[in-house]
Amino acid sequence: MSSKPLNNTAPTEPQAIALIVDDEISNRMILKSLLKRFGYKALEAKSGREGIELFSKNIPDVVFMDVLMPEMDGYEATIQIKAMAGAHFVPVIFLTALTDESALVRCIEVGGDDFLTKPFSHAILQSKLIAMARIKALHQEVNRLYSRMRQEEEIAQKVFSTAVVGKNVAMDLIPHRLQSAAIFSGDLLLTARAPSGDLHLLLGDFTGHGLSAALGALPATAVFRAMTAKGFPPERILAVMNEELNSLLPAGMFLAATFIRIPKTLEYIQIFNNGLPDAIILDPAGNIRQRIAAQLLPLGILPLQDMSTGRQHIQISPGWRIILVSDGVTEAKALDGTTFGQYGLEATIHSAAGSSNFFNNISNAFDNFCEDIPQTDDFSIVEIPCIPELFKHKKPTVTEIYPTTAPANIAETQWQISLCLHGARLAKVDPVPVLISQIQELEESGITNSELFNILTRLYGIALDQGLLGIQPTEVTTNNAIAEQDIPRERDSQDLATLPNNAAIRIQITCEQVKTKRRLRVHVENTVRNSPLEEFVWL
Repeated sequence: MSSKPLNNTAPTEPQAIALIVDDEISNRMILKSLLKRFGYKALEAKSGREGIELFSKNIPDVVFMDVLMPEMDGYEATIQIKAMAGAHFVPVIFLTALTDESALVRCIEVGGDDFLTKPFSHAILQSKLIAMARIKALHQEVNRLYSRMRQEEEIAQKVFSTAVVGKNVAMDLIPHRLQSAAIFSGDLLLTARAPSGDLHLLLGDFTGHGLSAALGALPATAVFRAMTAKGFPPERILAVMNEELNSLLPAGMFLAATFIRIPKTLEYIQIFNNGLPDAIILDPAGNIRQRIAAQLLPLGILPLQDMSTGRQHIQISPGWRIILVSDGVTEAKALDGTTFGQYGLEATIHSAAGSSNFFNNISNAFDNFCEDIPQTDDFSIVEIPCIPELFKHKKPTVTEIYPTTAPANIAETQWQISLCLHGARLAKVDPVPVLISQIQELEESGITNSELFNILTRLYGIALDQGLLGIQPTEVTTNNAIAEQDIPRERDSQDLATLPNNAAIRIQITCEQVKTKRRLRVHVENTVRNSPLEEFVWL
């Protein structure tokens, strides 16, 4: 069917085709004559069945359909024709002298687009053809825009999968189910390893769902991964993520999240709940040992938020589990309007305790509760097993630590960085992530060795605790190979804030070439007590 304005001259485009389906020959002849004036080639069918056959062979631009015909009436024929046309818009105009309103309504219900009453009017026929041509043009434009949107969504989905999901670690050991209500999910699950070897995990739920909600995942993911890789603690990562989202997201959009730090010792976990439903802590037998409710606002609402106030420190042992869900689970409704709720979640966990298919049983029970009700929100269910296998990843290159007696006259300096913190600044800045970040920038291959992180953390801790605060260790070791501390001591911030300005810690890291090898010299000293500390890491 031509989309150009209709007139009495033949179209210059390929001739448009009209299909006339009417058992009255006189009606077909009159309509065929009128259509010819408007440049149409008319095909004729005496019944609905014959009309379907002609439609399948020719795919006309417009169909004129009588209602009452033998073999198959116009209602059934229109239903089949619309099904055959699919997404392609082919207008069906019913030919009728009916005045029964219910019959006219039926014409629209089966897919009809307009009516043409008998006897046929030349002017009315022309106006309806023009109107259908406009509708068809709009339909084609909508299809074009929809196709373009789907292509862009596919590209965005590829970027989202690569940038957000693709870099997660240990996912084969963490049973999880993230299901979106649209093409994109506003829920996200992130995992990454810190230089210390600890595992960081974040389950987040953006306001709303779809592409607009998923877009916030990109800056949140970038902050999470970059700061975890540099050794920042969870409270600092959450604070920066909060500031970033507050500056980027529109008003009313935010990220509810639960952040978990699992050290490789599996002696404790740290949890920060920023607005998600209660995190549930289970012992190896499946008993609920603790519920971690939200004590912090979702990320992005306020520009500044002290995340340390919401830190929960939970003592555990290997075999414990953590269950996290988004509010799409607790707010899900059954057919009778009942809400799944925290009670339903805990009842499901209790019934699944001891099962070898623990996670699947929880997931299936949730599906059975919802039955066939369409989703109105994204939902996520995550089971985090606190097991040693989480940390059996590929180990970095083994390094050697040499005592300070290593010959210095054979070393050639390649680069050197230093950082000195004075007085109250020691309470505000953790120098280890700052230095790790600078070293990673200087070394093209990047340094992911946890040994360097542990050395910096250990030497800085000794200089601060023993050197400035005068806190003596419970067990003093001879040499610099001090046992690794998996649980950093929480220092009194008030004591640090009152340190005099002449109290300072200076850290200097030097990259040296020693014959055919390179090493990092880590030198830490303080201005109050203890002699300088120094260790070497070979690259």
